[in-house]
Amino acid sequence: MAQITIKQVAKQFGKTHALHSIDLTVADKEFLVLLGASGCGKTTLLRIVAGLETATTGEVWIGDRRVDKLAPKDRGIAMVFQNYAVFPHLTVYENIAFGLRMSKVAESEIDKRVKRTAGLMHIDQLLQRYSGQLSGGQRQRVAVSRALATEPDVILMDEPLSNLDALLRMEMRTELKSILAESDTTTIYVTHDQVEAMSMADRIAIMHEGNIVQATSPVEVYRNPATRFVGSFIGNPPMNFLQAKNLGDGWFDVCGARMQGPRHDASELELAVRPEDINSTDSHGEGDWQGIVKVVEPLGSHLQVTCVVSDQQCRVVMDSDVIVKPGDTVNLAPVAERVRWYDANGDRVQ
Repeated sequence: MAQITIKQVAKQFGKTHALHSIDLTVADKEFLVLLGASGCGKTTLLRIVAGLETATTGEVWIGDRRVDKLAPKDRGIAMVFQNYAVFPHLTVYENIAFGLRMSKVAESEIDKRVKRTAGLMHIDQLLQRYSGQLSGGQRQRVAVSRALATEPDVILMDEPLSNLDALLRMEMRTELKSILAESDTTTIYVTHDQVEAMSMADRIAIMHEGNIVQATSPVEVYRNPATRFVGSFIGNPPMNFLQAKNLGDGWFDVCGARMQGPRHDASELELAVRPEDINSTDSHGEGDWQGIVKVVEPLGSHLQVTCVVSDQQCRVVMDSDVIVKPGDTVNLAPVAERVRWYDANGDRVQ
């Protein structure tokens, strides 16, 4: 069993707090993505699990073993780095075999595992080439094959696709998700790319300023952001946030429209709604807004339309066949069940 348990892990670099008492459990065979902007602490946390950094306080367990006092080679993990770390003086075969030779695995078993993992990653025809003869995507496949060949309990990946072009990145996402699902390993994958996180993860842990602010399924993160930060970070375009004046008894004035919301003591909350959850309608009903179109961005399958509603900016996704231009007045109807509310601290109000 390769469940990873992180208990009260904190990290300081001098006076800088990189991580604040992180508690996180990654289930056996789960694919967990650590997602966040640069500097949020996600790579530091991964390196602590790997043993490449030492936590200031806290514990790391893999299964029933406490590993934070063990050397990286004794933790039963493999790691794939952002820069691949493929040895240029070795062939693809020898690169994949490197960890197995270090572990003194029998030659017959090495040959079997190298050929099997190379086949999984579609590089079996490249086994006698050197890394200088490979493309970036091929080198990435070598790095993943090398990690898989050791049959580790845990695979750690630090932004492994960030150096690839968009099309190759999409292809590698699909392959990695499929192969890791078949390998029965527990995976922690670090990225700042929300598309990677949403498409690959069983669960996403979103990090902000050294804290995990939400850890749940991709659908739940998208539909029910725990904080204003999560709602503004996840989604392209992100959620709209509009000031809502409390009228009492669960009613709010939002951009001149009377809308029902949570019963709350605050004089103001923020209403949040995703651009695709706002409909453009011909008639004006209670709770609808009127917006003035400022920018229209055709994006193939849809339009991204930026409007001004009562001096607040609001983005709306419309069908590509809708005819709309800057200066037009549009009627906007938010889908009531998709509206979320946040307080002054940025926490979700139920």
